[in-house]
Amino acid sequence: MADTNASEETTIDASKEQYETVDEMLARHRQEIKQLQNKETELKKAAAKGSKAEQKAKKKQVEEDISKLSTKLKEKQLKELASQGFSSSGSNISKDETNEKKGDIETLVRAIAGVSVTVQQEHSKPSKSVKRREKRAKEEADREQRIKEEQSNVTSDRMVENQKLEKKLKPLGLTVSEIKPDGHCLYRAVENQLASLSGGASPYTYQNLREMAAAYMREYKTDFIPFFLSETESAEERFEKYCREVESTAAWGGQLELGALTHCLRKHIMVFSGSFPDVEMGKEYKSGNGSSLKLSYHRHAFGLGEHYNSVVVVNNITA
Repeated sequence: MADTNASEETTIDASKEQYETVDEMLARHRQEIKQLQNKETELKKAAAKGSKAEQKAKKKQVEEDISKLSTKLKEKQLKELASQGFSSSGSNISKDETNEKKGDIETLVRAIAGVSVTVQQEHSKPSKSVKRREKRAKEEADREQRIKEEQSNVTSDRMVENQKLEKKLKPLGLTVSEIKPDGHCLYRAVENQLASLSGGASPYTYQNLREMAAAYMREYKTDFIPFFLSETESAEERFEKYCREVESTAAWGGQLELGALTHCLRKHIMVFSGSFPDVEMGKEYKSGNGSSLKLSYHRHAFGLGEHYNSVVVVNNITA
């Protein structure tokens, strides 16, 4: 009896779909996609439990399952759209869509983007607003695909970089202490190092360090301004704008700021890297009492740009 009821319900659902308008079909498609996205979110939350190894395995399984479900859903929706006459073989989409695969993908993108599409008569042209929406939807889909590809490459590069850095630090009895990637990482890493040296709190917060770096750069402007030559604005303007960003925004810091901080703090700074040669700054402040500041530079940490962490003695990681 249960099988009979299920069969009847499937028949009823199929019957309903046969009498859908194009807009109703697209609305249902969007709802199906939203349900799949919600399912993915729930599965990822459930996977974020257990050890790192378990989480990694669960996450991989979730990605594989969602990929299969997504592919299956797209194939189903493309088939349904084709049944309504949306095919590059005809003239229902546009005269330029001569490639079937391209036509199908662009049609699906319309559905995902929520663009209201109606079957057009032969020789009719879509309105400019529809073309603009379709173009934006296509560009967004392409952008997301590029991001996925870049993230895949970044993951691989990050693993190689971390392995090289670990191989370099381990013989020295050192390890990386993770710093929050919020744009203040360089200054937070220096703050972490100062706290480690003092055995308590750092005498300067990351914001203090930002202001100190900007003040030093302004005081010794002639040492820094050659880095700010520009064809569109004066070096003075670019330099002052840069200093304001250093002291009052979350702009990422780099070698210029490290150069300023090594003199402000009168500290030798050692920067380890798995992608580039190690860098020493402020050698004149180097002493044998272990007072050097140790940072690590990561080129592929998050796929967003450079990142700095604090380097500490193994089993002595501080917050």
